[in-house]
Amino acid sequence: MSKDLTPAERAERRRRLAEVFGDVLPDQTTDETGPDAADPAGQVDASEDWLLRQVPPHHG
Repeated sequence: MSKDLTPAERAERRRRLAEVFGDVLPDQTTDETGPDAADPAGQVDASEDWLLRQVPPHHG
């Protein structure tokens, strides 16, 4: 990336990258907020529930 871009050109470049690749990383992760903030209703994600059911008995 060239350092001689104007702020408007940098903003346009970021907008185009976001349009192509989307929001790769969230602004805030569960590491920062904790698991309860990610799921305020207290419901476990279906994929997480499936994963927990796959744990062998000797690991539980």
